[in-house]
Amino acid sequence: MNAIEVRQLTRRFGDFTAVDDLSFSVGRGEIFGFLGSNGAGKSTTIRMLCGLLRPSSGTAVVGGVDVGADPEGVKRRIGYMSQRFSLYEALTVDQNITFFGGVYGLGRERLEARRAFVLEMAGLRGREKTLTRTLSAGWRQRLALGCAILHEPPIVFLDEPTGGVDPLSRRRFWLLIDQLADEGITILVTTHYLDEAEHCHRIAVIDAGRLAAMGTVAELKQLLAGRPIVEVRAGEPVAAMRALEAMPEVEKTSMFGTTVHAVLRAAGAAPGHLVGRLQEAGVAVSSCEVVEPSLEDVFLDLVERSAS
Repeated sequence: MNAIEVRQLTRRFGDFTAVDDLSFSVGRGEIFGFLGSNGAGKSTTIRMLCGLLRPSSGTAVVGGVDVGADPEGVKRRIGYMSQRFSLYEALTVDQNITFFGGVYGLGRERLEARRAFVLEMAGLRGREKTLTRTLSAGWRQRLALGCAILHEPPIVFLDEPTGGVDPLSRRRFWLLIDQLADEGITILVTTHYLDEAEHCHRIAVIDAGRLAAMGTVAELKQLLAGRPIVEVRAGEPVAAMRALEAMPEVEKTSMFGTTVHAVLRAAGAAPGHLVGRLQEAGVAVSSCEVVEPSLEDVFLDLVERSAS
């Protein structure tokens, strides 16, 4: 049995459809990523799966429980870390752990064991009496994750858990996610960070409330098979991009830092040919080569196709 089964899930707010006919499943112990821009419908979907928002239509079964029929039953089987910081900043680290332990109905012995686990996991041993609001963003997020899994739920929902967190803290947070998955815990995580999505076993790309694509990173990259991507380094990247966009063999371009990625319409055009055309346009090129599609290339392609 899958940990999560979603069929034709839809949520409307008046005339606006925030989530439109989503269907997918998540296996036990899988890290399943929801990738999409702000407003794509990721958070609304998670809120429905957590029993916090009733679907307009469709079904979702989480941990064997129908979220529409028994939302309270779902809440007892999951851990949830919201997009906004979910702890009480006026309480100490220890007081937050005690509070959430009470919410989850943990007995004294189990709470003490889980308290030790959270302090160790979050790297907060010795800081039990520290006010939560004085902690760094990385520590607060690890503490929030610890409080969300105090009751050892088999399924955990993380809604953009690393927003506003520095890169090193983000990396440490994802190491914790990997450890939880290794223990058999199912994790559904929303993100708009493409590098984070690479950690997921599978990814669902959501755009305007609809499922644009789903698969492993390797499977998603295959969506650009037959349309090579050429990376161009030039002294004037904006001028290079404009020149490339004027070439009939180039489907579209995008900036990647100081480089330009050009998606070709077919595999026929050689990089050397593009260099000659760029030089004729007065653009000095330092390198031009075919590269493997990145997840960002795929994401941009999917969003643009969905909008067209």
